[in-house]
Amino acid sequence: MRKDLHLTDQNYLWALSIFFFAYAAFEIPSNLLVKRLKPYVWFSAIMIVWGAVMVTQGLVHNSSGLLGMSVRWFLGAAEAGLFPGINYYLSCWYKRRELGIRVAVFFSAATLAAAFGGLLAAALSNLHGVGGKPAWAWIFIVEGLITVVIGFASYWMIQDFPEDAEFLTEDERAFVIARLQADSQRSAGGAEKLSRHHVWAAMKDWKTWFGMLCFAGVEVPVYSHALFSPSIINKLGYKATAANLMSVPPAFCSTIVSISVGYMADRTGRRGVYNVVLFSIAIAGYMILVISRNTKLSYFALYLASIGTSAIIPNTIAWLSNNVEGSYKRAVSLAMMIGFANLNAPAMVNVYRAAYAPWYRPGHTLVLSYAAMGLVSSVVFIYKLDRENKARDAGLRDERILADLRGRKGALRDGETESEYSGGTYETVDEARREKGDLWSGYRYVL
Repeated sequence: MRKDLHLTDQNYLWALSIFFFAYAAFEIPSNLLVKRLKPYVWFSAIMIVWGAVMVTQGLVHNSSGLLGMSVRWFLGAAEAGLFPGINYYLSCWYKRRELGIRVAVFFSAATLAAAFGGLLAAALSNLHGVGGKPAWAWIFIVEGLITVVIGFASYWMIQDFPEDAEFLTEDERAFVIARLQADSQRSAGGAEKLSRHHVWAAMKDWKTWFGMLCFAGVEVPVYSHALFSPSIINKLGYKATAANLMSVPPAFCSTIVSISVGYMADRTGRRGVYNVVLFSIAIAGYMILVISRNTKLSYFALYLASIGTSAIIPNTIAWLSNNVEGSYKRAVSLAMMIGFANLNAPAMVNVYRAAYAPWYRPGHTLVLSYAAMGLVSSVVFIYKLDRENKARDAGLRDERILADLRGRKGALRDGETESEYSGGTYETVDEARREKGDLWSGYRYVL
């Protein structure tokens, strides 16, 4: 591809980077639109658009066509809505201790698809020369057309949010919404209306920012796998289809670990501790990659890096989702977290240059620092969540409820003072829960 399009090293790196800039820029608008335009409309539309853009990418003939037409920019803008949108969509259907396994299955499907995608690409390479087009062009065209077809089909496959899902009866709908609201998700049911308040609430929430640091600490390492793993496998002596098959075992192991972690975290109600363990495994893998000059040892380290990082992504998504209440606020928080991580991806692309092959020490060193940041952020996140839960248990965040005071004719209990109500004044407990979301004194964070 680089030869056919006359791409310089700088052109190629820019083509990779511009995708991430667009992806990050459109995450927040997309997550807000999925609620306003309905999931089946929005998801099917963006899939059709990015499939069409992929086809266009297979029709370009030079670097100007790839970069001048901003094909990569539009591809990133279209794809921006799917990953954060699906995770947000799942969080609106399931209770907090049911979400981890669902997110893990969704992410693992993408992991396996990427692993086996090399085999599809190898099969499509046989089309080289057909219609005067090289093999890489046919890969974009065929995969783009498949995406367009699936995009059209998804319009009838994807269901709406619980309050409007047509496959539910009225009793079933009421049951689904009631169980979500009983799980501290008072925004379930569609009563919440979009306002700038929700966007601002997410942006100033410290939990969003810790989620961003944790997720950047794992997303950059995950993206790096595709850049350095082929060189390790090639040095083992595998080529073409055999090389593609050798990339499947690490992905398969990652899938097993991801789903297992999702299940165990749901059962235990603890997610942060899994992040700490998994980041530690990933760090061990990247430390080996930095110092190793033995191909077999590096391939073993690839397993550690893949297992550690891949399982953290769905766990961190479920972790932040569990700790942000308010439908639109959660949509923005998830988009900010995933978008920030993608803004960091261009740095990774630019340190995995061909000149550093096959060991890529500068790239592995950078990725190792990101993983260390993720580990530290996870530990501090656990500490802050636990401290806030203890403060609420001690009554330090209680609200002043006017209805309760009127029932006592405004009188304070023995030993009670006005200063004890640091959580604000509200007419009823239900109003406090609805208005404050995860800041309500009765809300408990998932550690």
